[in-house]
Parts: sequence; C-alpha cells; structure tokens
Amino acid sequence: MFDAMIQPFQKRLLDQPAKWLVAQGVGADQITLTGFAIGLLALPAIAFGVFWAGLLFLAFNRLADGLDGAVARINGATDRGAFLDIALDFVFYAVFPLGFAIAEPENALPAAVLIAAFVGTGSSFLAFAAIAAKRGETTEEFSNKGIYYLGGLTEGFETIALFVLMVLWPPLFPLLAYLFSAACVVTTLVRWTHGWTAFAEIDLKEQAPQDGQEARPLTQSTSTQDVS
Repeated sequence: MFDAMIQPFQKRLLDQPAKWLVAQGVGADQITLTGFAIGLLALPAIAFGVFWAGLLFLAFNRLADGLDGAVARINGATDRGAFLDIALDFVFYAVFPLGFAIAEPENALPAAVLIAAFVGTGSSFLAFAAIAAKRGETTEEFSNKGIYYLGGLTEGFETIALFVLMVLWPPLFPLLAYLFSAACVVTTLVRWTHGWTAFAEIDLKEQAPQDGQEARPLTQSTSTQDVS
C-alpha cells in the first residue's frame, strides 16, 4: 500500500552506498544472495528466543533488498537479478513466521494461517505479473521493478512492519498473524478480481471480429511476446 510512496525516499537514501559498492566491484546478485543467507539466520534466532538478533538479521536482509536494486540501476538490471530478488523475497517472508512457530507451540496455527495467506498474495502477484509480461504491459508506479508489480493492501512495507512488531512484541504474534492474514485475504481477492476483469476485457477485444475475420476462441492469445 505504501511501497510506491516510499520508493523516492529509498532511492535517495541508497544511491550513495550503492555507488560505493559498485566502485568496490560488488554486484547486485552478490548482495541479493548475501542478504538472503543472512536473513535466513532470523529463523534460528527467533526459534531460540533471541529476538534482538532476529530483528538485526531482518534489518540486514531488507537493507540488502534495497541495495541490490540500487546497484542494479547503476550497473544495468538483468532478468536473472529480477528473478532472484522476487523468488528469494517470497521464501524469506514464509520462513520468518516459522521461527515463531518453532519457538512456541501455540504459535503454530497462526503461523500456518499467515504462511497460507502469503501463498495467496504471492501467487496472485506472480500470476498477474506473468500474464502482464506476456502482453508487454508495464506499471508507471513501479517502473524500476524487474517484473510487473501489482500493488495491494499488503505489500513489502506492510509485511516488514508486521515482522518488526512481531519481534518487538513476541506475545502479540498470534493476534498480529491473524490480523495480517485477514488483510492478505483482502489483497488476494482484490488481485483476483482485478486480474479477472482486466484480462477478460483484453481477451474480448482480441477476439472481436475485425475486417471480416471470424472471432478467435478465448483460449488463444494474440500476444507474441514471451516471458523472459
């Protein structure tokens, strides 16, 4: 919900550190992989109740997530970098609540519900991005992203804010997990509706007879651009 608004501030904040990293020969993919590896350490830290360490690993992971994009803008973005960034982000989001489930048995159900809700938001996000890329569509709000970025009520900023609250107040984990899961359900339903409506309109336009031609079946796409 707030990702588009904070992007300009994030860009200004990370431009200089990114230039320094580029001068040291550090690439965007290196930052992505390092940030992911260190971020995964939040799982055992939280599982063993060392929440300050979990917060530290979370902060490093998110810093790396911003820096890899800033470095990519300087060196030139790549499809591999975009793939790594989004794929590893979704794994990190799913792993983080798992630490709370291991730490306390009563956290298992809310953690499972939250991870299931993440599947809804993640799958709807990626499904829309795949079809949008096939049709050559882009979004002006997130023009710096490597794939079509469909916003919603629960985006990256809100998810990280949730994780910070969970680490700072672990006893509130079940309540926070259920509340955010409900917000994720809303996001998923909105994305499903948006995709159903947007792509149906495009399909109908493509299937409309033109210049005496017969309408094409709705299952056939007229786009020739493949997802790279």
